[in-house]
Amino acid sequence: MDLVIPSAANLGLFVGAALALLLVPGPSVLYIFARSVEQGRAAGLVSILGIHTATLVHVAAAALGLSALLASSALVFSVVKYAGAAYLIWIGLRKLFAPSHAPDTEDMPPARSRARLFREGFIVNLLNPKTALFFLAFLPQFIDPNAQLPALQILCLGLWFDFVGTLVNCGVAIAAADAAARLRHVSWLGRAARWFAATAMGALAVRLAFAERR
Repeated sequence: MDLVIPSAANLGLFVGAALALLLVPGPSVLYIFARSVEQGRAAGLVSILGIHTATLVHVAAAALGLSALLASSALVFSVVKYAGAAYLIWIGLRKLFAPSHAPDTEDMPPARSRARLFREGFIVNLLNPKTALFFLAFLPQFIDPNAQLPALQILCLGLWFDFVGTLVNCGVAIAAADAAARLRHVSWLGRAARWFAATAMGALAVRLAFAERR
């Protein structure tokens, strides 16, 4: 077990730091909030699955040392971040110009659109180089320096962080969707939700496009 789990002191520090970070809203929370307000609880939860599946990829990359490539190469970092920003802009524009739902149709997306929601959440997080650099910089701080297999400890801590983050974001999605559902009878709310979602995607794109390597 010592090969996988850091010492009690390091583990306690990690849990405290991770909880503090998870309780501070970040870009992924804004993305999930926008999805949940516009399309309901199911859309928010499916988006969370996509986002946190991509997080597992970042955790694995940190454990294997692949994230160091983003930290060392300005070109790779720029290509990834601009691709992610362009994808967010494309999602936002599609939201703005997509046909409106008929008033008597249900707000929940059809089954095939949930696959799209999962894919979009996955790609948005996967193409965020700041997420990769976060795990590369954050997780190794809590690794036992005498560990024979530090990659396994990084993987263990990353999995815990992703699991707790999933629970926190599920709470955000449910709260946002339920609040929007109570106001669903307001005629202009649907249009406002669409504009909010598109604006949120645009804001995230700008933030990502101007992100710098640390």
